[in-house]
Amino acid sequence: MRRVIILGSTGSIGVQALDVIAANRDRFEIVGLGAGSNRTMLAEQAASFGVDQLAIGETEAEQLVRSVDADVVLNGITGSVGLGPTIAALERGMTLALANKESLIVGGELVTSIAAPGQIVPVDSEHSAIAQALRSGTDREVRRLVLTASGGPFRGRSRESLALVTPAEALAHPTWDMGLVVTTNSSTLVNKGLEVIEAHYLFDVPYASIDVTVHPQSIVHSMVEFVDGSTIAQCSPPDMRLPISLGLDWPNRVAGVGVPLDWSQPSSWTFEPLDSEAFPAVELAKRVGSAGGSFPAAFNAANEQAVHAFHAGRIGYLDILDIVSAVVDAHDGLGTLTRESLVEAELSARRSADRMIAAS
Repeated sequence: MRRVIILGSTGSIGVQALDVIAANRDRFEIVGLGAGSNRTMLAEQAASFGVDQLAIGETEAEQLVRSVDADVVLNGITGSVGLGPTIAALERGMTLALANKESLIVGGELVTSIAAPGQIVPVDSEHSAIAQALRSGTDREVRRLVLTASGGPFRGRSRESLALVTPAEALAHPTWDMGLVVTTNSSTLVNKGLEVIEAHYLFDVPYASIDVTVHPQSIVHSMVEFVDGSTIAQCSPPDMRLPISLGLDWPNRVAGVGVPLDWSQPSSWTFEPLDSEAFPAVELAKRVGSAGGSFPAAFNAANEQAVHAFHAGRIGYLDILDIVSAVVDAHDGLGTLTRESLVEAELSARRSADRMIAAS
């Protein structure tokens, strides 16, 4: 029986995790729940699962992790506010099922320096796929990681044709139903850039050995290429309950959480190279990641400011990446990494982005 704390329990990841646990109560016991602000839904979840240790907001979430004994913490919080609970879980020696990618994007070397080998289990579908595929060989046998991207709603379009994209169009993702920032990031491919940085920290693979391919069907969730020329792919219909279940009970699989592919029906899977001219976010993320330090934190913070400004009608779609790139170019990412210095780097990047937004 694994004792589980779920943070972000009222969000998409949290709700699906509760579905998995409800169907497998002989394997999991929820000992703590945390939500951002939805007290009513949190109370309903607590009553349904008999949980009395609850938290609202990131400060209480961190306190919950530091005060409740658990085997696994599922961090499904949105945004860099998830960093504190991530550090708390790692410092207490709990397995961290990580759906909050910002913990690694912002925390970077600080987080990896705290984590024990194998303590962080990825919940993002792409990184879960890589973790599964990596079990087919040793670290020294890995040639490269290949992250797949759906291509978003603007796949195949030129940079010039994106100038007049509207917020509604940016939110029309062909595969996944996500929040405003993440869905917009998927359209610009910033989300894929963030996943490249996350993959580097999770699997200790250099950026030169991490590639992205466009796979519109979203069936192959990512791949690992080995030195002998073999490529191992993890394939399944798009359903986050599969990687969530692995995060909760890694490396064990939970029967019945997903529906397998139907091999009795014809299907075609396609793969296309990434158009870096129309979608420069991945190359920018690699540059940011290679710089290290607080550069990824600045990248993430500036992007969040620009995305919100775009949806408020203050800047155009192409301005998002232009502003992020300019903020990163002006950023001073040197110095010792601490939680305080990372917070300051984020604030500085947000201020820089806001100035550029106001001047546009």
